[in-house]
Amino acid sequence: MKKRLSPEKRRWLIIAIIFLAIVFNYIDRQIVSILKPVLKSEFDLDDSGYAMILNIFTVCYAIMYPVTGWLVDRFGARIIMFYGIVTWSLACIGGGLSKTIGQFGFFRGLLGTAEPVNFPAQLKVIAVWFPGKLRATANSLCVAGSSIGAIIAPPVIAWLSLTYNWQIAFITMGAIGVLIAVSWKLIYRDPPAYILQEATVSAAGKTTVEESFQWKQLWGTRSLWGILLIRFVSDPVWYFCLFWLPGYLQEASGFTLAQVGMIGWIPFLFADLGAVGTSAWSDRMVRNGCAPLKARKRMLTRVAVLGPLCALTPYLGGTWSTLIVFSIVAITCLSWLFTISVVVAEAFPVKNVASVLGIAGGFGALGAVLFNYFVGQFIGTLGAGKIFIAMAFLHPLAVLILWTMVRPEKPSGLLIKNSK
Repeated sequence: MKKRLSPEKRRWLIIAIIFLAIVFNYIDRQIVSILKPVLKSEFDLDDSGYAMILNIFTVCYAIMYPVTGWLVDRFGARIIMFYGIVTWSLACIGGGLSKTIGQFGFFRGLLGTAEPVNFPAQLKVIAVWFPGKLRATANSLCVAGSSIGAIIAPPVIAWLSLTYNWQIAFITMGAIGVLIAVSWKLIYRDPPAYILQEATVSAAGKTTVEESFQWKQLWGTRSLWGILLIRFVSDPVWYFCLFWLPGYLQEASGFTLAQVGMIGWIPFLFADLGAVGTSAWSDRMVRNGCAPLKARKRMLTRVAVLGPLCALTPYLGGTWSTLIVFSIVAITCLSWLFTISVVVAEAFPVKNVASVLGIAGGFGALGAVLFNYFVGQFIGTLGAGKIFIAMAFLHPLAVLILWTMVRPEKPSGLLIKNSK
């Protein structure tokens, strides 16, 4: 008789599938940046037209992020994640089959509508399957798929496009996504009662019997607005790395698509290793007795000092200096993206975490929409240097918001009982 998979093992297998889903989630969204010159030629676009395509995706993403967060809290991660992966995979395939800019824009919008489900569902899984002492590490291993996807995307997409054509790159990635959706449906289960109880034990050794905020009550909490502002001001730097840096390397340095395929992954590898390391660092502070939320704040403050280095890019000269600077800056970006999700889990009741992350992700994407428009309109006139200087101020501003606005938020009826 086949031995049943234990919950302790199943939770890491669930993390592995979420990791794969996020890998291909990021490859699907980054295809356009890697193929920017090809798509501009194919659909007769200039930089403002390219920014429009980015913003079709990003506006849909921003609108649907809060909606998918509510759906995950309402219907659970299992079913919402499954349909989300299927939809964004079909949208990616549709992009490869598009013959006109209108069709391509429609499928990029559909991709943006479906992809936000990934992160509220992932955070919900982390919140109910993992205790606080493992939460940041599990979250970072899971969300590491974002930078792994960004690492894999340049060589894989370049190879597929040069070996076959740009359409095959879209279709192949979408087909893999459908297989991941099937794997998720087969593997995911809700946690048993004792795992769920373990996940609700606080650092002080107490178990919270939680009441949750109603949707409208969330908007009255200071921490929600703090997290929204943090995502709004800090997310655009990461979106620049994803959507503009590969094209910048080609158009500003004269690199070919093949050359970008060989080196374009370097900043994302550094981001991934650095963000996993900083997440483990904050978990270690918790195990050493630091309050979880304070540990996250201390770590984020320290890595934020690396963000302003992007202002040096125009003055160093050369493609390799750009790669080095953005390899360091990307560590800051991804550390914040990883750990702000954990901050949400530390600051809000478990039943609200997907909704809060969904709202915050929507505001982060809105910041990216405005920044994409700014870059698309002014990169040719102001020059990239002034854009880099603007980005240098964003993470220090996020630090100020983090310390002044984010705190544990509890409904008035929250009960605490000692954990045995």
